[in-house]
Amino acid sequence: MARIVQKFGGTSVGDIARIQNVAKRVKAEVDRGNQVAVVVSAMSGVTNQLVDYCTKIAADHDQREYDAVVATGEQVTSGLLAIALQQLGLQARSWAGWQIPITTDGAHGKARIVSIDGTEIIRSMESGHVAVIAGFQGIGPDNRVSTLGRGGSDTTAVAIAAAVKADRCDIYTDVDGVYTTDPRIVSAARKLDKITYEEMLEMASLGAKVLQTRSVEMAMKHRVRVQVLSSFNDQPGTLVCDEEEIVEQELVSGIAYSRDEAKVTLIGVQDQPGIAAGIFGPLATANINVDMIVQNASSDGTTDLTFTTSRSELDRALKVVKENMKVPHRSISTDKNVVKVSVIGVGMRSHAGVAQTMFKALADKGINIHIISTSEIKVSVLISEEYTELAIRALHTAYGLDAAA
Repeated sequence: MARIVQKFGGTSVGDIARIQNVAKRVKAEVDRGNQVAVVVSAMSGVTNQLVDYCTKIAADHDQREYDAVVATGEQVTSGLLAIALQQLGLQARSWAGWQIPITTDGAHGKARIVSIDGTEIIRSMESGHVAVIAGFQGIGPDNRVSTLGRGGSDTTAVAIAAAVKADRCDIYTDVDGVYTTDPRIVSAARKLDKITYEEMLEMASLGAKVLQTRSVEMAMKHRVRVQVLSSFNDQPGTLVCDEEEIVEQELVSGIAYSRDEAKVTLIGVQDQPGIAAGIFGPLATANINVDMIVQNASSDGTTDLTFTTSRSELDRALKVVKENMKVPHRSISTDKNVVKVSVIGVGMRSHAGVAQTMFKALADKGINIHIISTSEIKVSVLISEEYTELAIRALHTAYGLDAAA
């Protein structure tokens, strides 16, 4: 007997027929003799509608009341799925986050999980009941309902799996696994049987939408084995696991990209100590994330400093920079028409020449690189947005990731 946590996203529970289909999938897992807990999202479109209600009444609304409203979407789904499971002859009950309890910090609207007491859920599972848990929510230190931010149901599922010491967490979504790149761009993209936590975390943070970044962080921290599957077919999925579980690791596992990028360049800044701190300190205080950074010093004692942030944060970042610039500079330029493309693979740790392959493949296609950023298992470049698809296809081929014809 295994202990399994299943998570179903909004498209998987988008209407009554789909909820009944999910109930059949849950029953199939129970019929295999396994203990099962299920985490559900709101029905597709419901959270957006609830958010819209809040913003129409007050754009600058109370985040605690916002949480009270938007958390109801998952509670509706969990109750409906429990009824559907009961109709199939299973013992099932729904759980809201506060009933477990899932305790969070007080950052309403984007709370982080502090702890989960899995005692009652384990007791329920061991007695043969299916626990149907509302994802995306918990209870804050003020004894108010809190929500985890968009995509938070993935995080709930992994956290529950860690709390009940599950053998596996199955994430059911509208895709059937993790691919070497976006199959909408590269038709020859391959579905991966397995991928390491580190690679999945990089892919999630660099634009891949399969799993929410925080859920992968939690899975890696607690060593929860996560399987990505489709709700709409019975094909094998992708297992996110420890590197030790993958016998022969590929040099490169995937190509990710992010269009949510904007470039800011400060031109002719005085090249002296404290300049970077004076620029990036206020940005950090304003909770504006900065990603790629490059600095070019010139012989006249000035430097050009370039960084990237998200497009949605560009205007705010410019405002913060202009208000806090204490040193002379000639000008500031911005560019929203850029994209970040990344090559990811734990095999890079033990192989040389990965970056050179990337640079040559892009050069051969006449694609200019604006910024380069590297880590132990990834190389990222910032390029003009118009070359996105060309770059991804070229890199996918250059690293031998194309599926055999």
